[in-house]
Amino acid sequence: MDWDKLRIFHAVADAGSLTHAGDKLNLSQSAVSRQIRGLEESLNATLFHRHARGLILTEQGELLFDATSAMNRRLDTASARIRDSEEEVFGDLRVTTTIGFGTLWLAPRMAKLYKLYPDLRVDLMLEERVLDLPMREADVAIRMKEPSQADLIRKKLMTVKMQLFATQPYLDENGVPERLEDLADHRLICQNANSAQVGAGSNLVQHLMTYDVRSLLTVNNYFGVLQAVLQDLGIGILPDYVSLDDPRLIQVLPEIESADVPVFLAYPEELRQSKRIAAFRDFVQEEIVAYRKVLRAKENS
Repeated sequence: MDWDKLRIFHAVADAGSLTHAGDKLNLSQSAVSRQIRGLEESLNATLFHRHARGLILTEQGELLFDATSAMNRRLDTASARIRDSEEEVFGDLRVTTTIGFGTLWLAPRMAKLYKLYPDLRVDLMLEERVLDLPMREADVAIRMKEPSQADLIRKKLMTVKMQLFATQPYLDENGVPERLEDLADHRLICQNANSAQVGAGSNLVQHLMTYDVRSLLTVNNYFGVLQAVLQDLGIGILPDYVSLDDPRLIQVLPEIESADVPVFLAYPEELRQSKRIAAFRDFVQEEIVAYRKVLRAKENS
């Protein structure tokens, strides 16, 4: 099969449109159409069903698209390895982690990373869905549990707990709860127990909800919980690390906390020699060391 025709087929299948694929490839729609027709003739197969709203892959088209997608991933990996043979750290790095950890811990520290490596281009993908690293949906991940795939390099970074926080103005107006039963007189701010989050956080929410809190605000990520707490709306369930970065947060009922949540950094075995991965890994580890020093100092004060 002709490599050019396969490249054009992949673009059309990905876009679902001759026009959009042509725009991406800088080719006319008629040129793209000719290439697809030529590929179909060489294979003696129909690759697309055509209708008014665009193109849909046939069963044969799906098989070929799976193959071209795998080829693209292999080419991306080869390209990354070639780039990583250079002495300097530069180029694209796709990092995935949860919305909470990404917005509350990682993003505020990214300025330090860019100061070290100004030519790095980081694509920060924040979502609760676990992206497939071996399939190259991302280059490196920070996850709130140990990865299960065997072909990943993984390193435990730290342990997180979910705790209760409020601001001084809120506590001045509503009082400081001294026991769990006192939560009935306060507004609790948390993620819905059924929303995508670590199991330890969900379990703590479910436990606290048994105390018939007076008022409730649920948000679908920890960044929203934090913003609500900082607006003096109530007592929020948040990861313990947020209190080190924001002195406005005051822990309440310190004996109430979730089970430990392990935080792991992981990346594919095939990227073991990647200088970009190494640079990001070392940066995160150094930030974790600094975080632990501040935490110990706080605990000893």
